[in-house]
Amino acid sequence: MEKPQEHNQGRGRGDRNHHRSARKETVPSEFQERVLEINRVTRVVKGGKRMRFRALVVLGDKISRVAYGLGKANDVTTAVAKAVNEAKKDIKNVYMIKGTLPYRVQASHKSATVLVKPAKSGTGLIAGGAVRIVLELAGVKDAVAKVLGSSNKISNVVATIQALDSVQPSADILAHRGKMAKPKVEKEVKEIAK
Repeated sequence: MEKPQEHNQGRGRGDRNHHRSARKETVPSEFQERVLEINRVTRVVKGGKRMRFRALVVLGDKISRVAYGLGKANDVTTAVAKAVNEAKKDIKNVYMIKGTLPYRVQASHKSATVLVKPAKSGTGLIAGGAVRIVLELAGVKDAVAKVLGSSNKISNVVATIQALDSVQPSADILAHRGKMAKPKVEKEVKEIAK
């Protein structure tokens, strides 16, 4: 009496897919990545045109960190991977108070200018295109943004990240001006004394 063969035995092929899936264990990343743009770019060489792909990726942890990266390669997946690696090298911290910016900021990159204003809690994000995605991934919950000038996604992303990076706590601004921040305790004591 012969033993019936198991399904995944035989010529060694039945178990192959199982090993592949076991090898591809995904490590949970603290950053979320969004591919904003994939362009096909060409370069003219002696033998004709050489086509490659360029990817624009924005990374963020939806708490206070954000970055962008550009990658170029012969295929899309490699271009995206290169962009993610470049983004991880230059992560910016965003200073926020209760999910919004403490004051209005404006930044320019090339011909693109981005204006980001704080908003009351519950307003949500009022922004368009690439600026909205950058603000979402940075963790900004309430803000109003306007793109002035160019509609180029790369320039708008860079300008938005520069604007978010320029936001500083009030104590740092006062220290830079050579002034001391007044403690809130004195103010409260004077109000109680009245």
